[in-house]
Amino acid sequence: MKMAVLNIKGLPDSLYKKLQARAKREHRSIAQEVTHILCDVLETPKPLSILHLQGLGKEHWKGIEASAHIDRERASWD
Repeated sequence: MKMAVLNIKGLPDSLYKKLQARAKREHRSIAQEVTHILCDVLETPKPLSILHLQGLGKEHWKGIEASAHIDRERASWD
């Protein structure tokens, strides 16, 4: 399989150091980590069935009104 080569010019040192640290934590090379990150961001995720979400995290939402929570989240973006 033919693989493309990607060169990145002007990458800030601080970003490179973060990438390097993340790759080390994940036991990957920097190239493998970049590929992994790009795949996560660019690949279309498989849609989840509502059946997979039954009870997911319900203990964290006890007593929280959903629309009020969403309003607070949106307000924090400003």
